[in-house]
Amino acid sequence: MDGARSGNEEAVAGRAAPPAKGERIADWADGRLGIYALAKANMRKVFPDHWSFMLGEVCLYSFLVLILTGVYLTLFFDPSTNEVVYNGTYEPLNGVLMTRAYESTLDISFDVRGGLLIRQIHHWAALVFVTGMLVHMMRVFFTGAFRKPREINWVFGWSLLMLGIITGLTGYSLPDDLLSGTGLRFAHGAILSIPIVGTYVAFFLFGGEFPGEDFIARLYPIHILLLPGIMLGLVVAHLILVFYHKHTQYPGPGRDQKTVVGMPFLPVYMAKAGGFFFLVFGVLAVMGGIASINPVWAFGPYRPDLVTTGAQPDWYLGFSEGLIRVMPGWEINAWGHTLEPGVFIPFSLFPLILLALGVYPFLEAWITGDKREHHILDRPRNMPVRTGLGAAWLSLYAVLLIGGGNDIVATHLHLSINLITWFVRIAVFVVPVVTYMVTKRICLGLQRRDRAKVLHGRETGTIKRLPQGKFIEVHEPLSQGQLFTLTQHEEHPPYEVGPLVDANGVRRRVRRTQRVRARLARAMFGPRSRITKPTVEEYREVTSGDHH
Repeated sequence: MDGARSGNEEAVAGRAAPPAKGERIADWADGRLGIYALAKANMRKVFPDHWSFMLGEVCLYSFLVLILTGVYLTLFFDPSTNEVVYNGTYEPLNGVLMTRAYESTLDISFDVRGGLLIRQIHHWAALVFVTGMLVHMMRVFFTGAFRKPREINWVFGWSLLMLGIITGLTGYSLPDDLLSGTGLRFAHGAILSIPIVGTYVAFFLFGGEFPGEDFIARLYPIHILLLPGIMLGLVVAHLILVFYHKHTQYPGPGRDQKTVVGMPFLPVYMAKAGGFFFLVFGVLAVMGGIASINPVWAFGPYRPDLVTTGAQPDWYLGFSEGLIRVMPGWEINAWGHTLEPGVFIPFSLFPLILLALGVYPFLEAWITGDKREHHILDRPRNMPVRTGLGAAWLSLYAVLLIGGGNDIVATHLHLSINLITWFVRIAVFVVPVVTYMVTKRICLGLQRRDRAKVLHGRETGTIKRLPQGKFIEVHEPLSQGQLFTLTQHEEHPPYEVGPLVDANGVRRRVRRTQRVRARLARAMFGPRSRITKPTVEEYREVTSGDHH
């Protein structure tokens, strides 16, 4: 009996300890959701590291801050146009007739604990969000990160930019102060300029004659529910695709289309991302605490017969206002109807100029005919035409932004507003062309410098005297990693139509689209648009002897 008891005790002692409660929960979830296999495959995914990749994170974290602060503000805001007489904390407006929406905004600013801080963080986060998206898209554009397989992700990002602009418009229109009301009046006039259906669309959106009684109530669910919901879905889809496609990376040693050099997603990347979120949140909190923005109490409630002095929209809408301000006031009266091309044309150009940015990846893919996957980024200097077009687009945006604030520029710089208006009218056509040409020349110059650096090395500043008495500057050869970085880019010949007559003397039929494609390809990738990189033979010939 004693021997049997001791044998059972040894068996129990040798048996594995029962799993802990957390382990049992993890096993239960993994058996139903397959979490372990998913985590094992993705949590150690390698992400490259570069400071410019943080631009996308700034957008994401600003969006999260917008959601958090927006939820807080919805608890106290009343989207009602019912008129009340204000009798609150801000004494200069006591006894003034205003809408309940404006009164609740004042209450948030002066009576709700932390309300003004949250309002200002929310507004600053909106500005940083749109700014971050534009700068992030420009980084993607200039480096060619939109190429296959990321075209859909580019469309998602472009859609987020458009929705961000529209959400910003609906957001700063909610307080119903004099500034936001002036902006709505501007939007109402632009909608009325649409031929034939403009009046019907304006009545449908505003619920009657401007300013209407239902517009704030209609904007509110669009701003807090519809647009953020769509944007949240796009953000999730965007991140899923970023995770699914391995992250793009800048050219360098050990990096190619199939190899990623970087840090694992967990724990390195997650730790850095978490710290960066609190850094962005902290900066936005400091901005909201020390920098006043949109002080609605200084403007007063909206009245259709008043306009604020120096009324300006947020920067991302100043572009559209600049289009209308610099456009001549043309009118066409025909068959008892009045057409306003002076408003409708710039109103139509605003989405078209943004649309040009959205469709460019597909246009470039059609011109090049390149169907390969690309995970290595371009150096902007190696794509002079694309870089020049992006710089021209930004210069157009900047010129029209000046046009949208022509009165502010005139008063602050003591200039004639007519002079500024005519400058913008001319600069709209001249500045983008000049910017394109200058940017292209700079890129070609940088390519020539890279070519010389590969062949002759880096200038050291050291002067050496030869036995013959000649003075030369000593050049330091580049490392293999530097040589690879400067010469890794591919130089494919541009698309060509080919001979118009085949071997049998029969004239080939060439479609017009093929001719257009060939001309665009020659303009983008022809000999005048790039400097041929050094070949291996050239490098060996130059470096074979004593070339100092």
